[in-house]
Order: sequence, then C-alpha cells, then structure tokens
Amino acid sequence: MSMTPVEVRHQHLRRGLFGYKRRHVNELLDQIADSFELVWRERAELTDRIEQLDADLAKHVELEGLLRSTLISAERAAQEQRERARREADTIIGEAHSEARVVTREARAETERLTGESRRITALLRSALALVEETSSETDPATETETEEHVEDTQITAPPSPGAPEIRRLAG
Repeated sequence: MSMTPVEVRHQHLRRGLFGYKRRHVNELLDQIADSFELVWRERAELTDRIEQLDADLAKHVELEGLLRSTLISAERAAQEQRERARREADTIIGEAHSEARVVTREARAETERLTGESRRITALLRSALALVEETSSETDPATETETEEHVEDTQITAPPSPGAPEIRRLAG
C-alpha cells in the first residue's frame, strides 16, 4: 500500500504494555516522512521532466520527418531540373548541328556556284580573246597589242549579290 508523506506523518501507533518511547517514534516518523517527501518530489519532478522530454522528442521526430520529406522533394526537384537542363542542352546542340550543316551546305553550294561562274566567265573571256586575236590577226597589228593590254587589265570580281559577275577595268 502506497502512503504519502502526509499519511506517514499522521500515522498513529498503538501503545503496548512496554511500548516504544513516543518521542523516539515521532522523530523516526518525521525522518521517514522527510525522506519520503523528498523522494516523492523528485519522482514528481522526474515524471514532469519525462513528459516534457517525450513532448520534445515527438516534436523532433515530427521535425525530422518534415526535414526528410523536404530533402527528398528538393532532391527530386534538383534531379528534374538537371534532366530538364540536359534535355534543353541536347536540343540546343542538335539545333546548332543542324544549323551548322545547313550553313555548310549553303556555303559549299555558293562556292560551287561561284567556281562555276568563274569558269564560265573565264571561258567567255578566252573565247572573246580568241575571237579578238583572230579578228586582229586579220587586221592591224597595232590594234592587236592594244586589245591584249585591255584583256590583261580586266579583272573578274564576285558580285555583292547573286547574279552576273561584275567586270571592271583595273587602273593602270
């Protein structure tokens, strides 16, 4: 049976024929009551402390769960962002490669066109020169020299835009 310190203090012992000395028994009961009261208070304080620690632990467990879920969400978001950035980079690189192929193809086509145009003009100039030489051999030798100088001073340049080449006379 549990007794409180107050109950121990108010406990009355019966007297027997040769009973205990009342003063000595009362002192003993007071000492027991004081010790018991101290233990009782410590127990109450420890119980309160345990309840507080249990509450703190529950808060920390809840906070830990929240932090874990936040960390998992952040990791997922970071992974998704990395994947999105990788896909975007792959798309940009693919578009750049495609554009580079188109530009290269166009440059080759333009080079081929200009080379062909240059050959055509060269052939025309040679034909014209041959015609002039043929005509000048039939005519005056002084005119032939003048015609050769005219042809040597002529330069073919690429046009600023697609179309026929521009022929111009060099200053000399």
